[in-house]
Amino acid sequence: MPFGLPVDDALASEVQQGLAAVESLLRESVMSEDPLLTEASKHLVEAGGKRFRAMLVLLASHFGDPSAPGVVPAAGVVELTHLATLYHDDVMDEAIMRRGQLSANTRWTNTVAILTGDFLFARASDLLADLGPEAVRIQARAFARLVRGQIQETVGAPEGADPLKHYLQVMSDKTGSLIAVSGQFGALLSGAPTHVVDTITSACEKIGVAFQLADDLLDITSESEQSGKTPGTDLREGIRTLPIYHVLSGLGSGTPGHDRLVSLLGQDLSDDTLHAEALELLRAHPAMDRARADTRQWAEDARAELNTLPDVPVRAAFQGLCDYVVGRTG
Repeated sequence: MPFGLPVDDALASEVQQGLAAVESLLRESVMSEDPLLTEASKHLVEAGGKRFRAMLVLLASHFGDPSAPGVVPAAGVVELTHLATLYHDDVMDEAIMRRGQLSANTRWTNTVAILTGDFLFARASDLLADLGPEAVRIQARAFARLVRGQIQETVGAPEGADPLKHYLQVMSDKTGSLIAVSGQFGALLSGAPTHVVDTITSACEKIGVAFQLADDLLDITSESEQSGKTPGTDLREGIRTLPIYHVLSGLGSGTPGHDRLVSLLGQDLSDDTLHAEALELLRAHPAMDRARADTRQWAEDARAELNTLPDVPVRAAFQGLCDYVVGRTG
């Protein structure tokens, strides 16, 4: 099982079989009569990925009937939606690489990448239509949140708003919303009781936020082989993440290097020397421990909700995800 989850052999086997079915569905869904569209759509599917959202759908379905006919298509829906957002993200970020390969916008053009993302959204909607109006509404509302989170991240916090609160809301909308729907679809479409559906939805959103916060920490602390990108990329590009918000809030004021770090954060860090200095100061700053504690708290809040669910093997798997997040923060 991915992420080293504590699951029994039977559950692991069923989830792996489900993931294989999802993989086949994804490859079928990206086919088009147009050769270029097919090639561009297959680009990220074939690049791999953990299929994290699909796995959550499959796991959550074990709170009900995992063989229910809507489970695998729902997993396909969330993965296609996620893949589509990656095409659009790479255009907005002017990214060169994605999953170890040239991004679609680099290999082809921005136009091709945008239209490919649109095509994948359409294919997800096609699958979704067979899952019923409630599923369509859930997905539509989650997608609206995702777009709102992207807009809020782009324009920044309104004047007078708390920047940290704004940032965490962006994380919930942009990342947590689709991960929450993954758990919700799995539980809902497997016929799990309403209270289980509601609980797993809320817990998955918290897990999603914790994963994103942990990713942001790894960007600062890890070597390239851990994070998959050059350490300090967000810092270099001027992207503010949780530790930086803590620094700018005044946390650690008076500690060695604090004032210099604050000064550097207001400068262009594309310069290698300045970037290296800022990264070293940030790694040693008390804001890092505070950000780790915040991330652990999101995971522990998710665990507290999971503890109210029926004591079946899949609950331990979700609790294992919380442990995995905490372990990633160092």
